[in-house]
Amino acid sequence: MTPRSLPKPPAPHRVVAVLQPQQSTFPLACAAEVFGDHGPAVPARYAFEVCTEHPGPVRTQAGYDLLVTAGLEALERADTVLVPGRQQAADDEVPPAVVEAVRRAHRRGARIVSLCSGVFVLAAAGLLDGRRAAAHWARADELAARYPQVRVDPGVLYVDHGDIATSAGSAAGVDLCLHLVREDHGAAYALRIARQMVMPPHREGCQLQYAELPTSGPVADSLAPLLEWLSGRLDQPVSVAEMAVRSQVSARTLTRRFTEQLGISPGRWLLDRRLAATRALLEETDLPVETIARRVGLSSAVNLRRRFHEALRTTPAAYRRTFRTEEAG
Repeated sequence: MTPRSLPKPPAPHRVVAVLQPQQSTFPLACAAEVFGDHGPAVPARYAFEVCTEHPGPVRTQAGYDLLVTAGLEALERADTVLVPGRQQAADDEVPPAVVEAVRRAHRRGARIVSLCSGVFVLAAAGLLDGRRAAAHWARADELAARYPQVRVDPGVLYVDHGDIATSAGSAAGVDLCLHLVREDHGAAYALRIARQMVMPPHREGCQLQYAELPTSGPVADSLAPLLEWLSGRLDQPVSVAEMAVRSQVSARTLTRRFTEQLGISPGRWLLDRRLAATRALLEETDLPVETIARRVGLSSAVNLRRRFHEALRTTPAAYRRTFRTEEAG
C-alpha cells in the first residue's frame, strides 16, 4: 500500500526591511525579533531579510555600520515590505529610488509597513493620502505639515489598513508586528513569539500616555494595578462601579483615566481582553463555545457569538477552523 504523500508546508511569508543611512537599530531589531528565527521553540512561518538602495555598509544611528548585500530588487519578492525608522533631519528627502520601489511593491500586492519615522517613506510614496496614519507623538506635527493629505493620529500605537500599516514610536513597532502576526497566523502563534521575547502579546491603549506632559498640573494615576487585577478575573462579572471602588475613585474619574491613558472606555478594554482570551481558547483547545463563554466572562454562547462577530466579522467556529493550532488536541 502506497503511503499518502504529505502536503508540502506553505512557503514562509517573506518580510523584507528597507534600510537607509543613519538607520535606527532599535526598530530594526524589534522587527527582526518578531519575524526572525526563534529556533525549535516556535515553528518558522516568516523569512526575514534586509535590503538597501546601495548595497554595502549602511551607517546606523548607534555609530556602527551594517553590511547589507541585497539591493532594492529584493522588494520584488517580498510579501511584506517593512520600513524601520531612521535618524533624519527635518529637511531630509526620501530617496526617489526607495519611494518608487515601495510604490511598485504596493502595486504588486505586497503589504507595506512602517515603524516609527519610516512613515515618512510611505507618506512620500503617496500611500497614505487620505488615510489615517500613526506617528511618534514627537514627530506627528512635522509629518502633518510636510504631508497635509495624511490624516496623522498622534495618539494610537498603530494603524492597520490591511495593505498599509503604520506604528508610532520604536517600541510600538513590536505592538504592530505582533498584531500582524496575530492577523496572519492567529493569537496563539503570536503569543508564543511574545513569550520568547518576554513581553505581553498585546499592549492596550494609546501612546499619549508616554508623551511628555506639561510641567504644571497633576499626572494621572497609573491604571496598571487595576488592569492586572482585571486580567486575573476575566471569568467574573465586573462593573465600572466595582472597578472604581477597587481604584478608590469615582466611576466618572475612572472612565476619564481610561480615556486619557488607553484611549478606550473601561467596558471596551474588558471586552477586548475577553475576546483575546476567547481567540486563544478557540485556537488551543477543543472546549465547547458555551464553556469558553463562561471562562472568559461572556456568560453564554449566544452572547459570545454576537460579541465575537461584531469584533471580528466571523463566527467562533469559522475562526477555530482557520486558526486551530497543530499543537492543540
